[in-house]
Amino acid sequence: MRFKILHTNDVHSRFENFAKASKMIKKLKDENTLVLDAGDFNDFMRLELQGTNGQAGAELISAAGYDAISIGNNEGFAGIEPCEILAASGSTPFLSCNIYKFEQFKDEFTKEDLIALNAVKRSIVIEKSGVRFLIIGASPFGTMNQFLILSNMFATDPREEIKKEIETNKDKYDICILLSHCGIKFDMEIASEIEGIDIIIGGHSHTLMDKAERVGNTLIHQSGCFAEQLGVLEFQVNNSEIVNFSSENIKLQDIEEDENIINVLKRNKEKAIVNLSKPLYEIKESLWNDIVEENPISNLLADALKDVLECEIGLINSGVLNGGIKKGPVSKKKLLEICPSPLNPTYMEIKGKHLREAFQNSLDADFCMQDGKGPGFRGKYLGRLHLSGGVIEYKDRKVSSILINGRPLEDERMYTVATSDYLQRGTGYESLSNNKNRRYNEEYLRDTLREYLCKDEFITIAFEDRWKRK
Repeated sequence: MRFKILHTNDVHSRFENFAKASKMIKKLKDENTLVLDAGDFNDFMRLELQGTNGQAGAELISAAGYDAISIGNNEGFAGIEPCEILAASGSTPFLSCNIYKFEQFKDEFTKEDLIALNAVKRSIVIEKSGVRFLIIGASPFGTMNQFLILSNMFATDPREEIKKEIETNKDKYDICILLSHCGIKFDMEIASEIEGIDIIIGGHSHTLMDKAERVGNTLIHQSGCFAEQLGVLEFQVNNSEIVNFSSENIKLQDIEEDENIINVLKRNKEKAIVNLSKPLYEIKESLWNDIVEENPISNLLADALKDVLECEIGLINSGVLNGGIKKGPVSKKKLLEICPSPLNPTYMEIKGKHLREAFQNSLDADFCMQDGKGPGFRGKYLGRLHLSGGVIEYKDRKVSSILINGRPLEDERMYTVATSDYLQRGTGYESLSNNKNRRYNEEYLRDTLREYLCKDEFITIAFEDRWKRK
């Protein structure tokens, strides 16, 4: 019997692209087709998701006829409530055998500490033409937990969890599919380590595979990101074994959009705009943004971070903000539009020499205009560094002096810095990765911005220059 898997991964809320994938799925799908997504379908940078608490995402993937989706880190980062709402809202099962919630954080969790998420299934069995498919979901773990725990969530190493699902369902299936959002390296490893996985449909690493690869007895396929490609894996099953296969990734650039998906998107956008457009408060000054020059809204965010984390220095790149804000009413919708990146206020300690190098880089306009992509970044350009707690003097695009709280920067001294996890990782500004003792706040940058935009004293000092030409 011949079967087909149509699959996506790491759509990251590029729903217009997803509408093209849906159109192609409807063209290729037959009674022996499974339609799967390997996680990070929902990225809460979108109004449609923020304004419906995630329900729009579940409605979209159900409307496209998916059979299952694994929970990626972005579904998890949204928090327990949105994640559970996602899982409960649509007809498509959300799967993860290794993501949990907890009531109180501990340095080491026991099984008794971890609680299953409501409506999230560990695995499901789907039958097609008499062949039973066990589909197991797996979510990213390890370093991802430093952000998941901010929302009282935790992902275990899925190896033992996968083995448990295989053993528990051993008499209930013929072919085992792992829907993994753990990355291609992990998928290759477990294909060698764990007996009984026939197919891994992967995500998280954004790997575009020309063809599926066989590792041992396991087929592995992944389809890049952003719904730019639709993965196709065809195979024949004889006596509960895959005897031959073919695969491809179909480019979707020139494919027509599925009008049903576009209509679902429009309907949810209208709901979201109503929910998010209610004024929070009014501000008395317009604060503009600029990628290569100092600007007040980036200064305000740097000041806010320094204050909320009680550090010597506040530091942020202007590229995390997609625009400024006019005087008048401020809404959640506007805050999401100008600060969509799911980045967390971050405390770190770093030597002055590494700050100095980053400040010098920031005087190069081409450096500031480089592509700002990286984990959690939803802007376009890297942007200039903005400083709170200091003054930088420069001449001919060369830093001549740096004062931190009125005293010259010392290269070997450790400074406490309030920033974002994006800069803490050294994304773009590589020297900033040389830090230690980092910790993260639960809220996102836009939440900090919302808290401080209504404080007149912070708006006033945001117009004070911190970069001064000699």
